[in-house]
Amino acid sequence: MKREIKFRAYRKSTQNTCNVLLIDFENELVLLSDGDEEDISDVDLMQYTGLHDKNGREIYEGDILHFGSVWCVGDEYDPREEDHIGTVEYRPDYASYVINCNGKIYPLEQVISFDGYSVQGNVHENPELLEGKQ
Repeated sequence: MKREIKFRAYRKSTQNTCNVLLIDFENELVLLSDGDEEDISDVDLMQYTGLHDKNGREIYEGDILHFGSVWCVGDEYDPREEDHIGTVEYRPDYASYVINCNGKIYPLEQVISFDGYSVQGNVHENPELLEGKQ
């Protein structure tokens, strides 16, 4: 099974996000899609989860995901729907990606079965989306 491993980087100096073409751990350099080479300490690396949101957008660590859930009571669905917003994180204790919604953890592979899950932004460029949520 082939797994696509990709990264993007948030460049602290210019406060923008770029795709990563190459990571040179030996020399601690990152080659970005715009042709620039950055010291690895000057960027925040975010790994691709291998999943897409409902609009086909790739989901990376650090993305802010919005999703809804419907309560299931016995064999019946309760019409109360909840909205959630949280940050995509890799959790070594779960050995998987999760959505952290103010300390409540949702496994990412379960979230993609919820209603309307979509990437709203990321923690670097859109921190205001989490105000009052995290």
